Amino acid sequence: MAMDWSNEQAIPARDALLRVGSLGALGLGLGAVHLLTGFGIPCPFRAVTGWLCPLCGGTHMAESLIRGDLVSAWADNPLALVLAVLVGVRAVGWMVEVVRDPAAVSRRWLPMAWRRYGFSAGLLVCVAYVLARNVGVG
Repeated sequence: MAMDWSNEQAIPARDALLRVGSLGALGLGLGAVHLLTGFGIPCPFRAVTGWLCPLCGGTHMAESLIRGDLVSAWADNPLALVLAVLVGVRAVGWMVEVVRDPAAVSRRWLPMAWRRYGFSAGLLVCVAYVLARNVGVG
C-alpha cells in the first residue's frame, strides 16, 4: 500500500526549534561530561562488530566544538559535523519564523520528493560512511 504523503502535517517552528535545540544540548552535554570526567557512553555497535558506527566520535567531536577546535571536530566525525551545520542553518530559519510569527506552522524545508525518500537516502549515506570509515576507501 502506498503512503499518502499529501496528508503530512508540518510542525510549528517553535516545536521544531525545541526538538533540535534539545538534541544539540544533549550532544554538547555529553561532550562536556566526557571533557570534565572522562566518562562516555560506549557504542554498542562498536562493541559487537569492532567497527565505527556513523555516530562514533560524536562525543569527541562535541568536546572539540566546546574547545573551539574545528579541525579536531572534523577529524572526529565529519559526517556528524556536516549534519550539525546543516541542521544549525535550518534552526536559524526556524528562529526567524518564530520571531516573525510565533503561532505560524513551519514551512516544509525540503521538497516533498526529497522527504519521501529521506530515510532511505539517509540509511544509504550511513552505510556508505560506515564502509568508508572501516574498510578504508583509498
